[in-house]
Formats: sequence, structure tokens, C-alpha cells
Amino acid sequence: MSHEPAAPADPVERASPAAHDREHGRTLRRAATASFIGNFIEWFDYASYGYLADVIGRVFFPDTDASVRLMSTFAIFAMSFILRPVGAVVWGVWGDRRGRRWALSWSILIMSGSTFLIGLLPGYAVIGAWSAAGLLVLRMVQGFSASGEYAGAGTFLAEYAPRSRRGLYTCLVPASTACGLLAGSLMVTGMFGVLADTSMTTWGWRLPFLLAGPLGLIGRYIRVHLEDSPVYQAMRQNLSPNPRPNQRTTHWSEPLRRLLRHHKRDTLITFGVSCLNAVAFYMLLSYMPTYVKEELGFSQGTATMATSVTLVVYIAAIFLMGRLSDFFGRRRMLVSACMAFIVLSIPLFLAMTHAPGLPAIVACQIIFAIMLTANDGTLATFLAESFPTSVRYSGFALSFNGANALLGGTTPFIVTWLIGVSGSSLAPAVYLTAVSAMAMVSILASRVLHSSDLTEP
Repeated sequence: MSHEPAAPADPVERASPAAHDREHGRTLRRAATASFIGNFIEWFDYASYGYLADVIGRVFFPDTDASVRLMSTFAIFAMSFILRPVGAVVWGVWGDRRGRRWALSWSILIMSGSTFLIGLLPGYAVIGAWSAAGLLVLRMVQGFSASGEYAGAGTFLAEYAPRSRRGLYTCLVPASTACGLLAGSLMVTGMFGVLADTSMTTWGWRLPFLLAGPLGLIGRYIRVHLEDSPVYQAMRQNLSPNPRPNQRTTHWSEPLRRLLRHHKRDTLITFGVSCLNAVAFYMLLSYMPTYVKEELGFSQGTATMATSVTLVVYIAAIFLMGRLSDFFGRRRMLVSACMAFIVLSIPLFLAMTHAPGLPAIVACQIIFAIMLTANDGTLATFLAESFPTSVRYSGFALSFNGANALLGGTTPFIVTWLIGVSGSSLAPAVYLTAVSAMAMVSILASRVLHSSDLTEP
């Protein structure tokens, strides 16, 4: 029996695996860019607000005691986090019901718009106490919308990334926050070096906030033109598209109900784990310039420059930590970070307060940055792996933003108050040590498996 020779394979078919890999790579890069830009804007704003706290206090509050103005500025910073848990619920539900892309494209628009409007606000000299009220409202709107950014971007990237490199890709989210802080730090440092004090008070402080407008439009455009993650699309396809006539349509808050009904323990654990990031990140990368200026007696420009060096180290180290979490596991990395903070926080603050000069202070901040990257380079992946697809955005958003609302945004205010009450410049270190111990207990209670499968609906 004769056999005809097989026809040569279609070149398109032969190339299809490689073409598929190239397309997946392009999609992953677009997802990474979309995740990066929103968090960059958010933290560029936070950096600008934190590093310009003294100037903002003079613009929006009456000419009273300098410490009172600073406390008032940080009080608004803390109060802007009140809506974080509300935003976490809303954006989490929307992200789980309507898609990650939908939620992220709207959150960046509202967040960048409110930040842009801060740059247009008249000061106390023009409209009196209404200026502070306007600042508070806009920062609360910004806090509400920003609560969907970190969780959404972390969820989005974790679901897109290859399983074996999930930690490496997902750590782009905290890296983008540090890049935003670094950009804000460099811009503020440059403005302090170039502009006179009167120029900074009248118009210079507005520039970082006004930049959020065009950046937000660019970020929204990228997100609108990106598909949802394959994991989320697969979950949606598995749902029944045609419910029975007598079947009730699920309530809009169903993801939240399911989260609190079936994943309450995981939510509490991830909240506890997130507390270290909330306190350490804001203390070391937002409040630290104020601490170096007010408590250690350096100039504002020198303080922000030291933090800029720290941020460069943070950005460089966080990708290494994310990759190490792929090898050694999330729990091991997070426990190591907690132990480092428990053991070294007080000695490092002691070294800074008794340091002979700026190099020693920068060295201490660099050590803190490396410790923090061990936590932050792992946290987003850990949170994403803690919840199934149908409630992943909600669980991530609620635990992360709950910790940031309760402990993160209040950190500058709390440590300023603790220093004033105790009279000790070591008060921030004691507070950081206590929070680190609480986070370690939470990590040890978790049941997250290393590199777990994210396809569970």
C-alpha cells in the first residue's frame, strides 16, 4: 500500500508557537507599563506632598507655630486615608465584577484629576480656612481613587506573569511607587536648589501636582487599550452567560460578601502582614526627610537628597528581592524582613541620632531600604496568592488599604506626636519595632503556598 508524502507544514503553523510567545511578551510588557504608570503618579503626588510639607503648611494654614502647621499638614495627609477602606471595597468589587482593566482605567483618571486640582487651589491668604478644606476634600478623593491602584496593579500583574517569575514581575508595582517617590524627591530637591523661598511658596509647590494631569491621561489611554488578564477572562467564561429566568441576579457587592463569608481569616492575616509595609514605607520613604530636617538639624535640600539616594538603592534591590521570593518562597522572605526590622530598627535610629555627619545617616537609610525591599518585593505577590480569582482584587484591596488607612497614612502624624510626647527621637524606632512583631505573627499564621496556582475561581 503506497503512502503519499505528507504535505509540508504550513509556515504560519510552524511559526505560531514563536509568534504566540512574542505576542504574550508584548502583552506582558503592556500590562507592566499600565501597572507602572498609575502607581508612579500616585506616589509622585505623595512624595511631593511629604517633601513639601513645610511649604504646604505655610500656604494653607495661618501663620502660627511652625510645629502646629506641620502637624496640621500631616493631619490632612492622614485624614485623606479615611476613604481608603471605602475605596478598597468599591474598587475591589468593581475589579472583581467588571474587570481589572475597567477599574484601573477609571481609578487613574479620578486620582490624577484630583491631584491636578490640588495644584490649582488658592492658599489661606486668598480664601482663608476654605483653602485647607479644599485641600482635604481633594486629598480624600485622591485617597479614594488611589486605593484601587496598588491592589489592582498587583492583581493584574500577578495574573499576567509566568508562574515561575511571578515575584519578579509583580515587584514592579512597589518599584513603581519608589520611582514616583524618587521623581518627586528629585524634583523637589531641584526646586529648592533653584527657586527662592518666596517662589516656592507662591507657585513652585504647585508644579508637581499639575504634572499629574497629562500623566494620568497617558496612563488611562494605555489601560483602555489593554485586555483583561487571561486568568480573569477564563473565570468569566466559566460563568453561566444565560441565567435561568427564576435565578436572581447576583448583588453588586457579591465579591465582598463572598470574601467576608469564606475568606475572613485570610483577609485578617493579609491585613496584619500589610501593616509592616504601611508603617515602614511611609516612615522611611515619606516621613524621613522631615525627621532628618526637624530632629537631626539638616537642611531640607540635604534631607531630601539623602532620601533620593535611599530610593535609588530601594529600586535597584527590590527586583532582586522579588526574584529571590520566586526561589525561596514568600513566607521566608517576609519573616526575614520582619526579623531584620525587629533587631535593627532601634540601633539604626540610635546611629542616626548620634551620627557624625550625613554619610552615616545615608548609610543607615540604605540599610533600612534593603530591609524594606525584602518585605515590599514580596508583599504584592503574597497578597495576590492569598485569594482566589473571584475575590482576589477585593481581598488584596481591603487588606492592603485597610492597613494603610489605619497605620500607613497616620504614620507621619503618629511619630511626630510620639516624639513630642516622649521627647525622644527614638520613638519612631520603637513604633516600627512593635509593628514588625505584629506582622511576623500574621505571616507565621498564613497558609499561602509558594508560587500557588492563581487559576482557582
